[in-house]
Amino acid sequence: MRIEKKIWPESFQKVLSGEKTFEVRLADFKCNPEDILVLKEWNPKTGKYTGRAIEKRVSYVIKTKDIKFWPKEEIEKYGFQVIGLKG
Repeated sequence: MRIEKKIWPESFQKVLSGEKTFEVRLADFKCNPEDILVLKEWNPKTGKYTGRAIEKRVSYVIKTKDIKFWPKEEIEKYGFQVIGLKG
């Protein structure tokens, strides 16, 4: 499946350069490994797309409601962080 989403310029550039190898999104849509995520650069100052886009294949998906490793109190205190891995 192809999924199109907006991405702000700073994040777009980091994905484009390879520095950013993950996305954190509200889980309000279905996304599975092997789907294609089309990230369309969106300028929040102008409220328009810039015309740039990048396609990335989804390799892994985890939803935070699925994580039951920590007590609710610790989650509320610290929250979650998403850690990208490379090489």
